[in-house]
Formats: sequence, structure tokens, C-alpha cells
Amino acid sequence: MEDEIKTWLSDIKQAIVEINSFLPVKRNYLSFQKDLKTKRAIERNIEIIGEAVNRIIKKEPGFEITNARRIIDTRNRIIHGYNSVSDDIIWSIVVIELPGLENEIDNLLRD
Repeated sequence: MEDEIKTWLSDIKQAIVEINSFLPVKRNYLSFQKDLKTKRAIERNIEIIGEAVNRIIKKEPGFEITNARRIIDTRNRIIHGYNSVSDDIIWSIVVIELPGLENEIDNLLRD
């Protein structure tokens, strides 16, 4: 694996670590909804994840990251269609999608 790709994978891992650090262990959607700073910080890290995945796929089109296209599309939606991104979408990404992505990135970084 090229060093550049390892760097982008590390960026993804760091963004996930930051997202997890912004939220308490016991996830609470209502608290999340009321905390504008946390929402924006999480959105920013999701943008970073999407951009890193985009760079990886451009550099090596056959590189396997589950849901790569959806991750990139989410990044684009946050950036370009920011007014159409709901708290529900961000919350479901954090609670449902990120744990699996984190495991996948950890495995890729170990290889």
C-alpha cells in the first residue's frame, strides 16, 4: 500500500476518533440535537472522511472501502447541500455506520 493511501486511511481513523470523543459513551440523540458545536464538529469530520475516501479511490480506483461512493456522496451533500442534511442523518451515520468503518480502517492499516 502506498504511503499516501496510508496517510489518508490514518486521516479517516483520526476523524472517527475525534467524532467518538465529541460524544459521551452513552449516546443521547436529544443532547446531540441541542449541541450545535458538536454537530458542526462531527459534520466537519464526516467531510474529512469523505474527502480522504475520495482521494483514495481517485488514486487507486480498485481500492476496497465498503460504501465508498455513499461516503463520498455524504461529504458532497454536507458541503454543497448543507441545508438538506438533517440531524437524523448525521446521527445515524455516527451510531450505525462509523463503528463498521472504523473496524474496516483498522484492518486496512494493520495490513
